[in-house]
Amino acid sequence: MIREAQARLSVAREIAITLAGCALIAGCQGMAPGEGVALDPDNTSYKRMVTQGRAKTIVENIYRCPVKVGNHRVSAVGQITATDGTVITVPAETAAQKGLGPSSHDLYNECNQITPKNSAEVSTASVPVIEVDAGGEVITGFIVADNYYEMYVNGKLVSVDNTPYTPFNSAIVKFKVKRPYTLAFLLVDWDEDLGLGTETFPIGPKGKPWYPGDGGLIARFSDGTVTDSSWKAQTFYIAPLLDPKEVVERGNVHDTPNLGGRTHPFARRPDCQDRCYAVHYPIPANWQSPRFNDSKWPRAWEFTDQEIGVTNLPAYTRYPELFEGARWIWSQNLVLDNLVIARKTVR
Repeated sequence: MIREAQARLSVAREIAITLAGCALIAGCQGMAPGEGVALDPDNTSYKRMVTQGRAKTIVENIYRCPVKVGNHRVSAVGQITATDGTVITVPAETAAQKGLGPSSHDLYNECNQITPKNSAEVSTASVPVIEVDAGGEVITGFIVADNYYEMYVNGKLVSVDNTPYTPFNSAIVKFKVKRPYTLAFLLVDWDEDLGLGTETFPIGPKGKPWYPGDGGLIARFSDGTVTDSSWKAQTFYIAPLLDPKEVVERGNVHDTPNLGGRTHPFARRPDCQDRCYAVHYPIPANWQSPRFNDSKWPRAWEFTDQEIGVTNLPAYTRYPELFEGARWIWSQNLVLDNLVIARKTVR
């Protein structure tokens, strides 16, 4: 009994010392997962940068499908100068463009001719394990992103979407990590009309030009973690806009509440074409880190298969068992938000 009382007293002292240090350093606004110390200060900048018109293409295509498939679109990259002089890469600066990180392992990919008919035909045996923590738990995940993702675990890049735009693909990832751990995704709804947030929708002989596409992420992991509204999701590139004032900033939330719905077909489709505006925000430093303070970020929004428009997407619909319990997530506006960071700490 004496030893138990002494042990409890020791733990109480450690907690008191930690909280005192936290109060002195960072006001105890948050604790880093598993570290018992204050999170880094929130370095998110909410200063908007405004652009208008089409960006200059700097990379014609960062991915070429090795076989002929339907609905293959060029994943070009552009740059555009904001009104404050900032040069912005659109749709985003990505690991895929820089050739960084492990390329995603295919669950379904027409370009690589990997198209299992159902979940029973899917094997994870050949998926490489990315080690984050020696002696950690091996976790397997299944991912679909519209259009592009890169995934970090505790700040380590573990998977980079090997097909940045289309055709739509899905991926498997394996990583070894100890709990608690932080998942962080960079998500891009690739725009065909660079800097405008629009594309040509493949309907009819000529398609539908100036169409504002939409995004989405769904993922399920073998430890029970799924994408849902418990995640945080922040947007950093909003377009197309008739006027930058259409973006309403309410503290840390970047919203477009007066433009109709947040999904197709309810979201407004502007007719500004090459004259459309975009609002951008700086990507915060160390957003991949478990010490990054996302406590003031908005929660992710959940969307249905119908709202995302994936009811006929074989990369997803063939494998319902692999995504059971997971929800499609994005930031506030599925249509206008083109660059999103989503985060979740798993305890």
